[in-house]
Amino acid sequence: MRIFLCGGGCGQQTVDANKKLNKVIDHNKPILYIPLAMPSERYPSCYEWIKDELKGVDVPNIDMVVSGADLFNKNLENYSALFIGGGNTFKLLKDLKDSGSFEKIKIFIENNGIVFGGSAGAIILGQCIDTCKYADKNEVDLKDLMGFDVVSHFSFLCHFTNQDEEKTKLNKNYLLELSKKEKIIALPEEDTIYYENGKFEIIGNRPFYIFEEGNMISYNVNQDRLTEFLKLNSDADLFK
Repeated sequence: MRIFLCGGGCGQQTVDANKKLNKVIDHNKPILYIPLAMPSERYPSCYEWIKDELKGVDVPNIDMVVSGADLFNKNLENYSALFIGGGNTFKLLKDLKDSGSFEKIKIFIENNGIVFGGSAGAIILGQCIDTCKYADKNEVDLKDLMGFDVVSHFSFLCHFTNQDEEKTKLNKNYLLELSKKEKIIALPEEDTIYYENGKFEIIGNRPFYIFEEGNMISYNVNQDRLTEFLKLNSDADLFK
């Protein structure tokens, strides 16, 4: 499996992550953009955004779905990568699960497909989306909060430390308590974790944070200790 976990940045914040995406994809196939975390009326502007965001990525085209049902009817093998964008994490996950697209994406990942998740798109790739209590409102009344769980049973939060001091403090205190029952990686917008079949690459220039057993540890992106930590926590079958 090949996964990009982006902390929610764009433009200059994600130039290096997009270069890595361009390096690993099949350039003969288009990318499929999934904007379902956003309100539907914003999809046209979302499409303009993704074309600009990925202008340096060499693919024939960028296709976009406009509903979970639309996504379900796609043959994902026709695409070099899936790009799952940001917005409301609860809305995104509910659309995927209600339409049956969640299982299709899961199979795509298991078959070594490439998924780039940004913000909400990265959070759903974790074990559980309960990390985003202070990021999003569960207006869709989603009950099943379990995500794809692709990396060592970690859950994720994005935009960490990019918001104001009060929001950062709320998230920190909440994650400290939540980490007593699950492992969490909190990413700033500038950082992306690239995971490929047990190997990790840290793309970015800011520290990010691991919450575990009620503690928070700051990791510098250049620390080998982080990749060793993630390897030690990796499982042979991450979907088991």
